[in-house]
Amino acid sequence: MPALQKLNAQELYACADQLRIGQKILLSGYVYTARDAAHKRIAALLDSGDALPFALEHAVIYYAGPTPAPPGKPVGACGPTTSGRMDPYAPRLLDLGLTAMIGKGERSQAVRDAIVRNKAVYLCAVGGAGALCAKCIRSLEVIAFEDLGCESVKKLYIQDFPLVVCNDAQGSDLFSQGRNAYAV
Repeated sequence: MPALQKLNAQELYACADQLRIGQKILLSGYVYTARDAAHKRIAALLDSGDALPFALEHAVIYYAGPTPAPPGKPVGACGPTTSGRMDPYAPRLLDLGLTAMIGKGERSQAVRDAIVRNKAVYLCAVGGAGALCAKCIRSLEVIAFEDLGCESVKKLYIQDFPLVVCNDAQGSDLFSQGRNAYAV
């Protein structure tokens, strides 16, 4: 695979199992934002058998809470949040068809196992660069839980969003392997 690969979010499911840790990609297409509070509500909807605000099959969730948009922009800052807070929910969502998650930081063993089991992928965005990430967002639509404000579920259209594969479908983990490479 090339050092930098352009991928479409809606077709990511077809090649997620071919991506490898450390690979850099530019992702374009529709993704959904959801953070802690939204994940809790999504789990409650699943528990009650109610419809979800978006189809999980082949979806990409970006762990982010976009800030309000300045005039003429679709969004304010939109950087990744710490993914570990969604770890209690991620295996279930992956088992229901989620293809990829975007965030920052390490994932639990249960999430890594679910990534392998479902041939999915975990992608990391640059933390602390919310204004830079926002430059890749072309549109934003609130689709659920509007009362949560910045943590509502939003449908974003992103273009050439820079990401790094941090957990792949083979069970590789960039965080632990990176540390091991520099262990004394």
